[in-house]
Amino acid sequence: MSVPVNRRLAVATSSIVPGIHPDDAHLATTLRRLGIEAIPCVWNDPDVDWEQYDAVLMRSTWDYFKHYAAFTGWLDALPIPTINNKTLLRWNSDKCYLTQLAALGVDIIPTEVTPAKHLRQALTRRAGQQVVIKPTISGTAWHTARGKVGDAAFDQAIAQLPDTFEYLVQPFVPEVVSDGEWSLVFFDGEYSHSVIKRPAVGDYRVQSEFGGSSEAVHPDASLIAGAQRALSAASALGHPDVAYARVDGVVSQGRFLLMELEMIEPFLHLGVSPAAAERFAGNLQKRLAA
Repeated sequence: MSVPVNRRLAVATSSIVPGIHPDDAHLATTLRRLGIEAIPCVWNDPDVDWEQYDAVLMRSTWDYFKHYAAFTGWLDALPIPTINNKTLLRWNSDKCYLTQLAALGVDIIPTEVTPAKHLRQALTRRAGQQVVIKPTISGTAWHTARGKVGDAAFDQAIAQLPDTFEYLVQPFVPEVVSDGEWSLVFFDGEYSHSVIKRPAVGDYRVQSEFGGSSEAVHPDASLIAGAQRALSAASALGHPDVAYARVDGVVSQGRFLLMELEMIEPFLHLGVSPAAAERFAGNLQKRLAA
């Protein structure tokens, strides 16, 4: 039985998915039963009156990195709190955080950060190696290139990358293709559920937009511990309050290597675990009540 609405939660979306995403549908339904009306609001819609809501929950703001200055300006101007908090969202928006986590002992895919003007110089040290290059502020394989350093096709792909970004340069980890990429979901620091994502045949990108697939699986204790170490390191860097996080990584030579911490607008794979959506809704209820 639903209770009367006593809180209004803005669910930040984008023009890509302006309404409640199907994966979040059970979350929204559960929130309504708890007296919380979850209302989708396109983040950069100038007609939204944010002051009529109690807080903003980031969900399908999947174009923020393409409008980064506007997005961070919007965050700064929001008159209400965000879940996760604004400081965490800003920190997590730039994947330079990977090197900060590595400095605290987190196993990551070896990562070099370089401005575009030094990109080719960075690649000369990796002649003949398979690498992946992506902007530090990006998503959904945007401006991402993979190839063998020195190959003509890869050189051409590098030449087409925008020259205004900083880039991550990483070795390509073949286990992403052979074994898949893990996504472990946490709510308020507690492990919830996991999926393993696999690319389509002939591709390396695991996103569904490129034909990737996902499967609900339960990781062993060492994988969960590896993901928790990443969250603990983020806490040590000044981000202890994490309402939701998706920890992405790959197992290579027996080690869980962090690929990304997703704390802004991660696809949470709630559709494979209705109980997880209900746990998340309960946590949100407590946060809004506080």
